[in-house]
Amino acid sequence: MDQLFTTHREAVLATAHLLSLALLVYMLLVFGRFLLYWSGSARAHRANRPAAPGDADAFQWHLVIPCRDEETVITATLAALRASCPQAHLWVVDDHSEDRTGELVLAAAAQDPRIHLVERRRPDARIGKGAALNAAYRAISALLPADADHERVVLGVVDADGRLEPGTLPQVANDRAMGRPDTGAVQIGVMMRNAGERRPLPERGRLANAAARTLVRMQDIEFQAANAGMQLLRRRTGSVGLGGNGQFVRLAALDELADGGGRPWPERALLEDYESGLELRLAGYRLTHVHEVRVSQEGLVSGRRFLTQRTRWAQGNLQCLRYTGRVLRSREYGWSGKAEVLYTFLQPLAAVALVVLTPLSVGITLATRFFFADDAAAFASRFGPLMVAAFVLAALPLVFWGTSYRRHHHPDRSRLTGLLWGAGLWLYTYHVFLVGVRAAVRILLGRNGWAKTRRNAESTAAGAPTALEA
Repeated sequence: MDQLFTTHREAVLATAHLLSLALLVYMLLVFGRFLLYWSGSARAHRANRPAAPGDADAFQWHLVIPCRDEETVITATLAALRASCPQAHLWVVDDHSEDRTGELVLAAAAQDPRIHLVERRRPDARIGKGAALNAAYRAISALLPADADHERVVLGVVDADGRLEPGTLPQVANDRAMGRPDTGAVQIGVMMRNAGERRPLPERGRLANAAARTLVRMQDIEFQAANAGMQLLRRRTGSVGLGGNGQFVRLAALDELADGGGRPWPERALLEDYESGLELRLAGYRLTHVHEVRVSQEGLVSGRRFLTQRTRWAQGNLQCLRYTGRVLRSREYGWSGKAEVLYTFLQPLAAVALVVLTPLSVGITLATRFFFADDAAAFASRFGPLMVAAFVLAALPLVFWGTSYRRHHHPDRSRLTGLLWGAGLWLYTYHVFLVGVRAAVRILLGRNGWAKTRRNAESTAAGAPTALEA
């Protein structure tokens, strides 16, 4: 009997140790993958050198602003874009708004012949941002004369709350960007315009405003530091991603994607911007990132709206997995570009796997500590430091982005502030585990529709949700 118990005990311990080691190896691989990607991003960020502006007058510019119920921001957006890009045509796509968006745009168009309204109505409207962009593409193509040089026509996409910095168009036209004839699309930097606002929730108390300020600041650091480094790395690997705000695409490249059908942007995708970039790259066009100028937007002050937005992004990311085979077979991507794209595709899956595996690891640890305390203690003493080291190593790169952000964008703030911002970014980044799980659940349930995320200025009924899931 004692021999049987001993054999059984050894089998249970061996199984527990094997599972624990497998989980440990997986977690270390995930952290190692993250550290490798971060080191490449940080190096690309440090090595970046500014480019000289190009000749914006060599191109014809058309800025597209997709809108749905944007009366709170659209007038200011048109005025700001006219000031920063006076030579551009502004195309507002009204995707069946139920407020005064269309009326306000028509009033602006009556005063400025370069402002245009593209009206969409159900059942064709409200089926996705890609469909709205395609409507603008068709309207712009119809306006151009038959002999227009589509290589010299550029469409920019700006959110309804977007503001382009002065000098954006010359930088997009520089010799590293649209000035190169093989460039199909350009993505500029992104910043949160309200990152310095002291009371983002004027009707709320101190604690709510502190939380909202922190959330907006973390979004600003994410975009201006971490995401900027990521795009600069992608510029080296040939896998720059296009975003929904601040992308510029050559009309000739859109013509090739449309292939006569008038739909260069995917219409049912949640990440139509990133997917259109994949299609352009697979078609042989070069994509690049311009770090010298940025588009500003409002950072979200509501945690609920933020998680809804990020869940949509994660779900769209998972939808992009269908491109894996095409990317791996493509001659347009080098090995580093393929590795970077796969890293991006797999981020939500890696997060979901860690969420599933972590409780399993904790359960095994607790069970072995309870039933086999001495053996569990010996195992923990051998491999526990590795887990602690991985946890610390995951924090250091994010702290680096906080200090880098302070140095480049807020040199008047103290080094301690930069460290605190970095520590905050580390904690903030853990939202990827929550949104990854939510995205996976939505896919399993077949829930692929989304309503727009409300602007900060939009009033809602007391107690009503601020972002809706269709």
